[in-house]
Amino acid sequence: MAPANATQSSATPKAQARVALIGLDIAAKTILREGFRQFSIECLMFEYEDAQEQISRQKMEACVVRLDQSAMPILSAVRTSRSNNRMVVYGICATAQEALRFSQFGINAVFNDPVDRQNALKVIRATHLLVLHELRRYVRIPILSPLQLRVDGETIGGSIHEISGGGMSLQTKATLATGQPVEVSFRLPNMQELSLKAAVAWVRPDVKLAGLRFDPQEPNRFRVKNWIDQYLDIG
Repeated sequence: MAPANATQSSATPKAQARVALIGLDIAAKTILREGFRQFSIECLMFEYEDAQEQISRQKMEACVVRLDQSAMPILSAVRTSRSNNRMVVYGICATAQEALRFSQFGINAVFNDPVDRQNALKVIRATHLLVLHELRRYVRIPILSPLQLRVDGETIGGSIHEISGGGMSLQTKATLATGQPVEVSFRLPNMQELSLKAAVAWVRPDVKLAGLRFDPQEPNRFRVKNWIDQYLDIG
């Protein structure tokens, strides 16, 4: 007779989190399901007409939706849901600029349109800890939101890439140098506009990406930290 725990040891591990794939074509569903499965994340498939009801009925950790006008009711349902308002939201679009039109809903990450395996796996790998709620290992929040950067008396636009209580990474066309003082203004979901003094920590001009470290004496730094704690439901 087999030991009592033999069946348990051979059982398939239960998925730790669930992501809703909403209104996607078969190719995108297949690629994303395979990508999320690598990190023990289960995919649920919904059409637009069913998604809002399911969001109100089921607890899910993330969703993927194509960023067009059809997504507006879905995104609104997510962010007003009692159980799913902290859901990680992935958008599918051609450029990050398109995603910025939906920044009021707190879009966390973007997949290329059309979805391809290499990009999809890269995005999932970079964000899966947030989906799995391994919060202590994930101190930076990926979120797409427009910003204004004041550098040497000039104001230049850009967008947030990731944000933490101590700084942020951003995409901008501004020419920046390590150590350069700047002032950054932006709005996080459900918050008024913030302005913070910072210094450039690193620069990657090849992809127009830069990192800022907030001034330790900047009082608005604590408002950013409080927003992150609320976002991650840490209290």
